[in-house]
Amino acid sequence: MSQSSARAANAASRQRVLIVGGGFGGLSAALSLSRWPKHFAITIVDRKNHHLFQPLLYQVATAGLSPADIASPVRHILSGHTSVTVFQDEILDVTLNKSPLPGTALGRRRKYEFDTLILACGSETSYFGHDEWEIHAPGLKTLEQATEIRRRIFSAFERAEATSDQQLRQRLLTFVVVGGGPTGVELSGAIAEIARMTLACDFRNIDPSSTRVILIEGGTRLLPSFDPALSARAKQDLEGLGVAIWTSTTVTNVLKGGVQVGATFVASDCVIWAAGVSPSRINRMLQGKGYAVLDRRGALPVGPDLRLIGHHQVYAIGDQIRFEGKTGVLPGVAPVATQQGRHCAINIMRLHSNKDPLPFCYFDKGQMATIGRKKAVLEFGRMKIAGFFAWVGWLVVHIYYLIGFKNKILVLFQWAYSYFTYGRGARLLMEQDWLASDEQAKP
Repeated sequence: MSQSSARAANAASRQRVLIVGGGFGGLSAALSLSRWPKHFAITIVDRKNHHLFQPLLYQVATAGLSPADIASPVRHILSGHTSVTVFQDEILDVTLNKSPLPGTALGRRRKYEFDTLILACGSETSYFGHDEWEIHAPGLKTLEQATEIRRRIFSAFERAEATSDQQLRQRLLTFVVVGGGPTGVELSGAIAEIARMTLACDFRNIDPSSTRVILIEGGTRLLPSFDPALSARAKQDLEGLGVAIWTSTTVTNVLKGGVQVGATFVASDCVIWAAGVSPSRINRMLQGKGYAVLDRRGALPVGPDLRLIGHHQVYAIGDQIRFEGKTGVLPGVAPVATQQGRHCAINIMRLHSNKDPLPFCYFDKGQMATIGRKKAVLEFGRMKIAGFFAWVGWLVVHIYYLIGFKNKILVLFQWAYSYFTYGRGARLLMEQDWLASDEQAKP
Protein backbone atom coordinates (compact mmCIF):
# COMPACT_ATOMS: atom_id res chain seq x y z
CA MET A 1 0.00 0.00 0.00
CA SER A 2 1.37 3.43 -0.93
CA GLN A 3 2.03 6.08 1.72
CA SER A 4 -0.82 8.26 0.43
CA SER A 5 -3.23 5.28 0.47
CA ALA A 6 -2.18 4.48 4.03
CA ARG A 7 -2.87 8.07 5.11
CA ALA A 8 -6.29 7.96 3.45
CA ALA A 9 -7.15 4.67 5.15
CA ASN A 10 -6.02 6.04 8.51
CA ALA A 11 -8.12 9.19 8.05
CA ALA A 12 -11.20 7.14 7.10
CA SER A 13 -10.92 5.12 10.32
CA ARG A 14 -10.91 8.21 12.54
CA GLN A 15 -13.97 9.97 13.94
CA ARG A 16 -14.54 13.27 12.12
CA VAL A 17 -15.03 16.21 14.48
CA LEU A 18 -16.07 19.56 13.03
CA ILE A 19 -15.53 22.63 15.23
CA VAL A 20 -17.29 25.83 14.18
CA GLY A 21 -15.51 28.81 15.73
CA GLY A 22 -11.86 29.55 16.50
CA GLY A 23 -12.41 31.48 19.71
CA PHE A 24 -11.49 30.37 23.21
CA GLY A 25 -13.90 27.44 23.28
CA GLY A 26 -13.25 26.12 19.77
CA LEU A 27 -9.48 26.44 20.08
CA SER A 28 -9.51 24.74 23.49
CA ALA A 29 -11.54 21.83 22.08
CA ALA A 30 -9.25 21.46 19.06
CA LEU A 31 -6.06 21.49 21.14
CA SER A 32 -7.52 18.96 23.58
CA LEU A 33 -8.75 16.57 20.88
CA SER A 34 -5.43 16.76 19.05
CA ARG A 35 -3.90 14.71 21.88
CA TRP A 36 -5.56 11.66 20.33
CA PRO A 37 -4.55 11.92 16.65
CA LYS A 38 -5.17 8.23 15.97
CA HIS A 39 -8.82 8.51 16.97
CA PHE A 40 -9.96 11.90 15.67
CA ALA A 41 -9.69 13.91 12.45
CA ILE A 42 -10.47 17.48 13.50
CA THR A 43 -11.60 20.32 11.25
CA ILE A 44 -11.92 23.84 12.62
CA VAL A 45 -13.79 26.49 10.63
CA ASP A 46 -13.94 30.22 11.37
CA ARG A 47 -14.84 33.35 9.40
CA LYS A 48 -11.58 34.93 10.58
CA ASN A 49 -8.15 33.47 10.03
CA HIS A 50 -7.03 34.53 13.49
CA HIS A 51 -7.75 33.79 17.12
CA LEU A 52 -8.56 37.01 18.95
CA PHE A 53 -7.88 37.71 22.62
CA GLN A 54 -11.10 39.64 23.13
CA PRO A 55 -10.48 40.78 26.74
CA LEU A 56 -7.85 43.19 25.39
CA LEU A 57 -9.84 44.54 22.44
CA TYR A 58 -10.50 47.76 24.34
CA GLN A 59 -6.71 48.32 24.41
CA VAL A 60 -6.66 48.27 20.61
CA ALA A 61 -9.69 50.58 20.50
CA THR A 62 -7.87 53.09 22.72
CA ALA A 63 -4.44 52.75 21.04
CA GLY A 64 -2.74 50.96 23.93
CA LEU A 65 -1.95 47.98 21.71
CA SER A 66 -1.79 47.21 17.99
CA PRO A 67 -4.13 44.58 16.48
CA ALA A 68 -1.34 42.05 15.94
CA ASP A 69 -0.49 42.17 19.66
CA ILE A 70 -3.72 40.41 20.62
CA ALA A 71 -4.36 38.16 17.60
CA SER A 72 -2.60 35.08 16.24
CA PRO A 73 -3.30 33.10 13.04
CA VAL A 74 -5.27 29.96 13.85
CA ARG A 75 -3.16 27.98 11.38
CA HIS A 76 0.01 29.00 13.21
CA ILE A 77 -1.39 28.06 16.63
CA LEU A 78 -2.40 24.60 15.35
CA SER A 79 0.45 24.05 12.89
CA GLY A 80 2.13 21.46 15.08
CA HIS A 81 -1.05 19.40 15.47
CA THR A 82 -1.26 17.26 12.33
CA SER A 83 -4.71 15.86 13.11
CA VAL A 84 -6.24 19.36 12.83
CA THR A 85 -7.23 20.98 9.52
CA VAL A 86 -8.10 24.68 9.44
CA PHE A 87 -10.44 26.44 6.99
CA GLN A 88 -11.38 30.10 6.79
CA ASP A 89 -15.06 29.84 5.90
CA GLU A 90 -18.53 30.77 7.12
CA ILE A 91 -21.05 28.04 7.92
CA LEU A 92 -24.40 28.90 6.35
CA ASP A 93 -26.40 25.73 6.99
CA VAL A 94 -26.22 22.57 9.10
CA THR A 95 -28.00 19.27 8.50
CA LEU A 96 -28.18 16.87 11.45
CA ASN A 97 -28.82 13.17 10.91
CA LYS A 98 -29.46 10.35 13.33
CA SER A 99 -26.21 8.67 14.36
CA PRO A 100 -24.32 6.84 12.92
CA LEU A 101 -25.15 8.75 9.72
CA PRO A 102 -22.84 11.74 9.27
CA GLY A 103 -24.13 15.29 9.46
CA THR A 104 -23.19 18.00 7.01
CA ALA A 105 -22.36 21.68 7.27
CA LEU A 106 -22.50 23.93 4.24
CA GLY A 107 -19.97 26.75 4.09
CA ARG A 108 -19.50 29.51 1.57
CA ARG A 109 -16.47 27.72 0.16
CA ARG A 110 -17.12 24.01 0.66
CA LYS A 111 -19.20 21.32 2.32
CA TYR A 112 -18.09 19.57 5.51
CA GLU A 113 -19.15 16.13 6.76
CA PHE A 114 -18.88 15.28 10.44
CA ASP A 115 -19.56 12.52 12.92
CA THR A 116 -19.45 14.97 15.83
CA LEU A 117 -20.11 18.71 15.72
CA ILE A 118 -18.91 21.29 18.24
CA LEU A 119 -20.58 24.69 17.97
CA ALA A 120 -18.37 27.38 19.45
CA CYS A 121 -19.63 30.36 17.46
CA GLY A 122 -19.63 32.92 20.26
CA SER A 123 -21.83 35.99 20.30
CA GLU A 124 -22.44 39.28 18.51
CA THR A 125 -23.33 42.78 19.63
CA SER A 126 -27.00 43.20 20.54
CA TYR A 127 -28.82 46.48 20.00
CA PHE A 128 -32.04 45.12 21.51
CA GLY A 129 -33.98 45.26 18.28
CA HIS A 130 -32.43 48.50 16.99
CA ASP A 131 -29.78 47.26 14.58
CA GLU A 132 -29.94 50.61 12.78
CA TRP A 133 -28.01 52.09 15.73
CA GLU A 134 -24.87 50.14 14.83
CA ILE A 135 -23.68 52.59 12.18
CA HIS A 136 -23.64 55.41 14.75
CA ALA A 137 -22.51 53.36 17.78
CA PRO A 138 -20.13 50.50 16.94
CA GLY A 139 -19.79 47.60 19.35
CA LEU A 140 -16.54 45.99 20.39
CA LYS A 141 -16.35 42.33 19.35
CA THR A 142 -13.89 42.31 16.43
CA LEU A 143 -10.60 43.88 15.38
CA GLU A 144 -12.44 45.80 12.67
CA GLN A 145 -14.72 47.37 15.27
CA ALA A 146 -11.78 48.13 17.56
CA THR A 147 -9.86 49.97 14.84
CA GLU A 148 -13.03 51.84 13.82
CA ILE A 149 -13.52 53.01 17.42
CA ARG A 150 -9.86 54.06 17.56
CA ARG A 151 -10.36 56.07 14.37
CA ARG A 152 -13.41 57.81 15.78
CA ILE A 153 -11.72 58.67 19.07
CA PHE A 154 -8.56 60.21 17.67
CA SER A 155 -10.28 61.80 14.65
CA ALA A 156 -12.56 63.61 17.10
CA PHE A 157 -9.56 65.29 18.76
CA GLU A 158 -8.04 66.20 15.37
CA ARG A 159 -11.29 67.73 14.13
CA ALA A 160 -11.77 69.61 17.40
CA GLU A 161 -8.29 71.13 17.01
CA ALA A 162 -9.13 72.33 13.49
CA THR A 163 -12.51 73.95 14.15
CA SER A 164 -13.32 77.33 15.65
CA ASP A 165 -16.99 76.44 16.15
CA GLN A 166 -17.31 76.07 19.93
CA GLN A 167 -20.54 74.09 19.75
CA LEU A 168 -19.02 71.60 17.31
CA ARG A 169 -15.87 71.41 19.40
CA GLN A 170 -17.89 70.55 22.49
CA ARG A 171 -19.71 67.80 20.58
CA LEU A 172 -16.42 66.39 19.29
CA LEU A 173 -14.92 66.34 22.78
CA THR A 174 -17.89 64.46 24.25
CA PHE A 175 -17.59 60.67 24.28
CA VAL A 176 -20.52 58.45 25.22
CA VAL A 177 -20.12 54.80 26.25
CA VAL A 178 -23.35 52.83 26.59
CA GLY A 179 -23.16 49.89 28.98
CA GLY A 180 -21.65 49.67 32.46
CA GLY A 181 -20.21 46.15 32.32
CA PRO A 182 -16.45 45.42 32.23
CA THR A 183 -16.08 46.55 28.59
CA GLY A 184 -17.86 49.86 29.19
CA VAL A 185 -15.92 50.53 32.38
CA GLU A 186 -12.57 49.75 30.75
CA LEU A 187 -13.31 51.85 27.67
CA SER A 188 -14.48 54.84 29.73
CA GLY A 189 -11.43 54.78 31.96
CA ALA A 190 -9.06 54.45 28.99
CA ILE A 191 -10.65 57.36 27.07
CA ALA A 192 -10.52 59.57 30.16
CA GLU A 193 -6.82 58.74 30.64
CA ILE A 194 -6.09 59.48 26.98
CA ALA A 195 -7.70 62.91 27.25
CA ARG A 196 -6.23 63.94 30.58
CA MET A 197 -2.78 62.36 30.39
CA THR A 198 -1.71 61.01 26.99
CA LEU A 199 -2.87 64.02 24.95
CA ALA A 200 -2.48 66.68 27.62
CA CYS A 201 0.36 68.57 25.88
CA ASP A 202 -0.21 67.57 22.27
CA PHE A 203 -2.65 70.24 21.10
CA ARG A 204 -2.57 74.04 20.89
CA ASN A 205 -6.18 75.08 20.20
CA ILE A 206 -7.99 72.68 22.50
CA ASP A 207 -7.57 71.52 26.08
CA PRO A 208 -7.99 67.71 26.01
CA SER A 209 -8.57 67.69 29.77
CA SER A 210 -11.92 69.42 29.14
CA THR A 211 -13.16 66.26 27.38
CA ARG A 212 -16.45 64.84 28.66
CA VAL A 213 -16.71 61.06 28.99
CA ILE A 214 -20.21 59.85 29.84
CA LEU A 215 -20.86 56.24 30.85
CA ILE A 216 -24.53 55.26 30.63
CA GLU A 217 -25.82 52.17 32.44
CA GLY A 218 -29.44 51.01 32.50
CA GLY A 219 -29.09 49.24 35.86
CA THR A 220 -28.67 50.71 39.29
CA ARG A 221 -24.90 50.23 39.45
CA LEU A 222 -21.81 49.57 37.35
CA LEU A 223 -20.39 46.06 37.04
CA PRO A 224 -23.61 44.38 38.19
CA SER A 225 -22.01 40.92 38.33
CA PHE A 226 -19.43 42.13 40.87
CA ASP A 227 -19.80 42.60 44.61
CA PRO A 228 -21.55 45.94 45.35
CA ALA A 229 -18.49 47.23 47.23
CA LEU A 230 -16.30 46.68 44.15
CA SER A 231 -18.92 48.32 41.94
CA ALA A 232 -18.86 51.35 44.21
CA ARG A 233 -15.04 51.43 44.09
CA ALA A 234 -15.08 51.27 40.29
CA LYS A 235 -17.53 54.17 40.21
CA GLN A 236 -15.34 56.17 42.57
CA ASP A 237 -12.20 55.54 40.51
CA LEU A 238 -13.91 56.44 37.23
CA GLU A 239 -15.26 59.66 38.68
CA GLY A 240 -11.74 60.42 39.88
CA LEU A 241 -10.70 60.26 36.22
CA GLY A 242 -13.48 62.69 35.31
CA VAL A 243 -16.00 60.19 33.91
CA ALA A 244 -19.66 61.17 34.36
CA ILE A 245 -21.67 58.08 35.31
CA TRP A 246 -25.39 57.91 34.61
CA THR A 247 -26.97 54.84 36.17
CA SER A 248 -30.64 53.82 35.95
CA THR A 249 -30.60 55.53 32.57
CA THR A 250 -31.83 54.08 29.29
CA VAL A 251 -30.78 55.14 25.81
CA THR A 252 -33.93 55.52 23.70
CA ASN A 253 -32.32 56.41 20.38
CA VAL A 254 -28.92 56.67 18.75
CA LEU A 255 -28.63 59.21 15.97
CA LYS A 256 -25.90 60.76 13.88
CA GLY A 257 -24.35 63.27 16.23
CA GLY A 258 -25.53 61.93 19.57
CA VAL A 259 -27.83 59.82 21.74
CA GLN A 260 -31.32 60.40 23.07
CA VAL A 261 -31.71 59.64 26.77
CA GLY A 262 -35.34 60.16 27.65
CA ALA A 263 -36.03 63.86 27.08
CA THR A 264 -32.31 64.68 27.01
CA PHE A 265 -30.19 64.68 23.85
CA VAL A 266 -26.44 64.27 24.35
CA ALA A 267 -24.50 65.64 21.40
CA SER A 268 -21.52 63.43 20.56
CA ASP A 269 -19.73 62.29 17.43
CA CYS A 270 -18.25 59.26 19.18
CA VAL A 271 -20.77 56.87 20.74
CA ILE A 272 -19.59 53.36 21.66
CA TRP A 273 -21.98 50.49 22.34
CA ALA A 274 -21.04 48.11 25.17
CA ALA A 275 -24.54 47.37 26.41
CA GLY A 276 -25.13 43.77 25.46
CA VAL A 277 -24.52 40.72 23.32
CA SER A 278 -26.69 38.05 21.75
CA PRO A 279 -25.79 34.47 20.79
CA SER A 280 -24.53 33.69 17.30
CA ARG A 281 -27.06 33.89 14.48
CA ILE A 282 -26.43 30.21 13.71
CA ASN A 283 -28.72 29.49 16.65
CA ARG A 284 -31.67 30.97 14.77
CA MET A 285 -30.87 28.80 11.78
CA LEU A 286 -30.94 25.68 13.98
CA GLN A 287 -34.28 26.75 15.44
CA GLY A 288 -35.68 27.43 11.97
CA LYS A 289 -34.84 23.85 10.95
CA GLY A 290 -36.50 22.42 14.05
CA TYR A 291 -33.29 21.25 15.72
CA ALA A 292 -33.63 23.42 18.81
CA VAL A 293 -35.96 25.70 20.75
CA LEU A 294 -34.08 28.80 21.87
CA ASP A 295 -34.61 30.64 25.13
CA ARG A 296 -35.70 34.30 25.33
CA ARG A 297 -32.13 35.47 24.81
CA GLY A 298 -31.70 33.27 21.74
CA ALA A 299 -29.37 30.78 23.45
CA LEU A 300 -29.23 27.06 22.69
CA PRO A 301 -30.44 24.54 25.27
CA VAL A 302 -27.84 21.93 26.20
CA GLY A 303 -27.76 19.02 28.60
CA PRO A 304 -25.42 18.63 31.60
CA ASP A 305 -22.78 17.10 29.30
CA LEU A 306 -22.99 20.11 26.87
CA ARG A 307 -24.75 18.15 24.12
CA LEU A 308 -27.62 19.73 22.22
CA ILE A 309 -30.96 18.47 23.53
CA GLY A 310 -32.18 15.70 21.21
CA HIS A 311 -28.98 15.58 19.15
CA HIS A 312 -26.26 13.60 20.84
CA GLN A 313 -23.69 14.14 18.10
CA VAL A 314 -23.77 17.92 18.61
CA TYR A 315 -22.03 19.86 21.37
CA ALA A 316 -22.48 23.60 21.96
CA ILE A 317 -20.34 25.76 24.20
CA GLY A 318 -19.53 29.32 25.18
CA ASP A 319 -21.61 32.44 24.61
CA GLN A 320 -24.18 30.78 22.35
CA ILE A 321 -25.62 28.48 25.02
CA ARG A 322 -27.47 28.78 28.32
CA PHE A 323 -25.91 26.64 31.01
CA GLU A 324 -26.85 26.79 34.67
CA GLY A 325 -24.05 26.03 37.10
CA LYS A 326 -24.14 25.84 40.87
CA THR A 327 -24.30 29.63 41.18
CA GLY A 328 -26.74 30.28 38.31
CA VAL A 329 -26.42 30.87 34.59
CA LEU A 330 -22.76 30.94 33.57
CA PRO A 331 -21.55 34.23 32.05
CA GLY A 332 -20.25 34.54 28.50
CA VAL A 333 -16.57 34.91 29.41
CA ALA A 334 -13.38 33.29 28.16
CA PRO A 335 -12.75 30.95 31.16
CA VAL A 336 -16.21 29.39 30.75
CA ALA A 337 -15.72 28.75 27.02
CA THR A 338 -12.19 27.40 27.54
CA GLN A 339 -13.25 24.93 30.22
CA GLN A 340 -16.27 23.83 28.18
CA GLY A 341 -14.07 23.25 25.13
CA ARG A 342 -11.78 20.95 27.12
CA HIS A 343 -14.77 19.17 28.63
CA CYS A 344 -16.28 18.50 25.19
CA ALA A 345 -13.01 16.84 24.13
CA ILE A 346 -13.00 14.65 27.22
CA ASN A 347 -16.59 13.54 26.67
CA ILE A 348 -16.02 12.84 22.97
CA MET A 349 -13.08 10.62 23.92
CA ARG A 350 -15.11 8.91 26.65
CA LEU A 351 -17.91 8.10 24.22
CA HIS A 352 -15.34 6.87 21.70
CA SER A 353 -14.12 4.50 24.44
CA ASN A 354 -17.71 3.37 25.23
CA LYS A 355 -17.81 5.29 28.51
CA ASP A 356 -20.59 7.55 29.72
CA PRO A 357 -20.08 11.32 29.29
CA LEU A 358 -19.47 13.44 32.37
CA PRO A 359 -21.55 16.47 33.39
CA PHE A 360 -19.78 19.80 33.06
CA CYS A 361 -18.78 21.53 36.29
CA TYR A 362 -17.35 25.04 36.06
CA PHE A 363 -14.40 26.06 38.19
CA ASP A 364 -14.95 29.76 38.83
CA LYS A 365 -11.67 31.65 38.47
CA GLY A 366 -13.30 34.91 39.49
CA GLN A 367 -13.67 38.13 37.53
CA MET A 368 -11.77 41.36 37.10
CA ALA A 369 -11.94 44.71 35.35
CA THR A 370 -9.38 47.46 34.95
CA ILE A 371 -10.39 51.08 35.38
CA GLY A 372 -7.16 52.82 34.47
CA ARG A 373 -3.51 53.11 35.36
CA LYS A 374 -2.92 51.31 38.70
CA LYS A 375 -6.69 50.90 39.16
CA ALA A 376 -8.70 47.69 38.88
CA VAL A 377 -11.17 45.51 40.75
CA LEU A 378 -10.74 41.78 41.26
CA GLU A 379 -13.11 39.23 42.77
CA PHE A 380 -12.25 35.60 43.45
CA GLY A 381 -14.51 33.74 45.84
CA ARG A 382 -14.43 35.64 49.11
CA MET A 383 -11.37 37.60 48.06
CA LYS A 384 -12.22 41.09 46.85
CA ILE A 385 -9.40 43.49 45.92
CA ALA A 386 -9.37 46.97 44.43
CA GLY A 387 -6.57 49.32 43.46
CA PHE A 388 -2.92 48.70 42.56
CA PHE A 389 -2.66 45.02 43.55
CA ALA A 390 -5.84 44.20 41.65
CA TRP A 391 -4.34 45.97 38.63
CA VAL A 392 -1.14 43.90 38.90
CA GLY A 393 -3.25 40.74 39.13
CA TRP A 394 -5.24 41.79 36.07
CA LEU A 395 -2.04 42.45 34.12
CA VAL A 396 -0.42 39.10 35.05
CA VAL A 397 -3.54 37.08 34.21
CA HIS A 398 -4.05 38.72 30.82
CA ILE A 399 -0.43 38.32 29.76
CA TYR A 400 -0.43 34.69 30.92
CA TYR A 401 -3.42 33.78 28.77
CA LEU A 402 -2.25 35.58 25.61
CA ILE A 403 -1.52 33.18 22.77
CA GLY A 404 2.09 33.16 21.61
CA PHE A 405 5.40 34.07 23.29
CA LYS A 406 5.97 37.02 20.95
CA ASN A 407 2.58 38.52 21.83
CA LYS A 408 3.34 38.35 25.55
CA ILE A 409 6.68 40.11 25.18
CA LEU A 410 5.19 42.83 22.96
CA VAL A 411 2.25 43.46 25.28
CA LEU A 412 4.48 43.55 28.35
CA PHE A 413 6.76 46.09 26.64
CA GLN A 414 3.81 48.23 25.52
CA TRP A 415 2.30 48.27 29.00
CA ALA A 416 5.63 49.12 30.63
CA TYR A 417 6.03 52.00 28.15
CA SER A 418 2.51 53.25 28.79
CA TYR A 419 2.93 52.97 32.56
CA PHE A 420 6.05 55.13 32.74
CA THR A 421 5.24 57.62 29.97
CA TYR A 422 1.42 57.67 29.73
CA GLY A 423 2.03 57.13 26.01
CA ARG A 424 -0.07 55.12 23.59
CA GLY A 425 2.03 54.16 20.62
CA ALA A 426 -0.75 52.84 18.36
CA ARG A 427 -2.64 56.15 17.92
CA LEU A 428 -1.84 56.57 14.24
CA LEU A 429 -4.39 57.80 11.72
CA MET A 430 -3.98 56.98 8.05
CA GLU A 431 -5.09 59.39 5.34
CA GLN A 432 -8.23 57.35 4.68
CA ASP A 433 -9.05 57.54 8.40
CA TRP A 434 -9.30 61.31 8.60
CA LEU A 435 -10.91 61.56 5.17
CA ALA A 436 -13.52 59.05 6.29
CA SER A 437 -14.02 61.03 9.48
CA ASP A 438 -14.65 64.24 7.53
CA GLU A 439 -17.04 62.44 5.18
CA GLN A 440 -18.92 60.96 8.12
CA ALA A 441 -19.27 64.41 9.68
CA LYS A 442 -21.13 65.84 6.70
CA PRO A 443 -24.86 66.48 7.27
